Amino acid sequence: MSKVILPAASGGTETFTFSGNAAPVDTGAWNRKVFAAAHVVVYPFADNNPWQDCNVDWDTTMAFRRHLWSLGFGVAEAMDTAQRGMGMDWPTSLELIQRSVSEAKADGHSIACGAGTDHLDPADAKTVDDVIAAYEMQCEAVEATGGQVILMASRALCKVAKSADDYARVYGRILSGLKQPAVLHWLGEMFDPALEGYWASSDHMTAMDTCLEIIEANAAKVDGIKISLLSADKEIAMRRRLPDGVKMYTGDDFNYPELIEGDEQGYSHALLGIFDPIAPVAATGLAALAKGDMERFNAVMAPTVPLSRHIFKAPTRYYKTGVVFLAYLMGHQDHFIMLGGQQSARSAQHLAHVVRLADAAGLFADAEMAAVRTARVMATHGIGV
Repeated sequence: MSKVILPAASGGTETFTFSGNAAPVDTGAWNRKVFAAAHVVVYPFADNNPWQDCNVDWDTTMAFRRHLWSLGFGVAEAMDTAQRGMGMDWPTSLELIQRSVSEAKADGHSIACGAGTDHLDPADAKTVDDVIAAYEMQCEAVEATGGQVILMASRALCKVAKSADDYARVYGRILSGLKQPAVLHWLGEMFDPALEGYWASSDHMTAMDTCLEIIEANAAKVDGIKISLLSADKEIAMRRRLPDGVKMYTGDDFNYPELIEGDEQGYSHALLGIFDPIAPVAATGLAALAKGDMERFNAVMAPTVPLSRHIFKAPTRYYKTGVVFLAYLMGHQDHFIMLGGQQSARSAQHLAHVVRLADAAGLFADAEMAAVRTARVMATHGIGV
């Protein structure tokens, strides 16, 4: 059995033994539209400023997208999981979008891409017109590749907007100019503190009213909305109020199984960062759901929830560290280095519990490799050496 020395929750260290019980993968047809928001892989040999420069290992980054596509997922490209606004700049994001859309279109894969205003420093945004111009530039760039737009929340808009009418003006203008319906993205302040008060209110239910009014006024140009508020009740409340034909894409990394399963009044599709690391297990669960095998769906998905809640624990914006850590342990990349040096954003204790929970969820097809790589990371913290 594969073993590793981990920090113990009570202090000191303990020996952890990997179960070796990797879950089998079923890639059958699904009855939900599902995107995995994918991370990027750093090129580790660049002589650069690792806190500021975007050096991407394109071959490995694209290989990971092929992995997601092979399991049946659509790719949500250049999103928060790819460290947009937290290490990934717009020029690199655009190159990522161009590469991914080209490959997706050539091979018939599903893809949608983040367009926002992150090239505009919020400090430089003075008016709503500045935000509109920034959104239009990125949307035009995404649609020029042939990609569907995911209209990301804007820090600059949150700064300059004075009322709900300002949000209505911006979204109405941007949506009206798109070639195909977009997915809106309401990213909560737990993911990005700079988005506190989005939709002109710090009260989520009041903000929801504004967002729904905008969707209703532009329904023909809205494919759906992804909300990331980590509240099943709020998502369900909004889902039940959406216009016919507009999808709810769950962005709730705490409660996704129950939201995807749904109830007698409807269900959510999905656009989730947690589907990056748990893709093989989630694919099996989604196939069971499509077959009506709810016992299998819940048995497969339930063990992933404690892992997801741990990875996305506060400060939630650092969840990407756990995502990339698992990509390293599972063999999708050969190092644990991130844009902006964010491999340091979580403690050894946090990463150790990621290992325990990922093993319980059946993620490690190669337990020996996972053990060796975990030991390497723990050694950088002085553990097990």
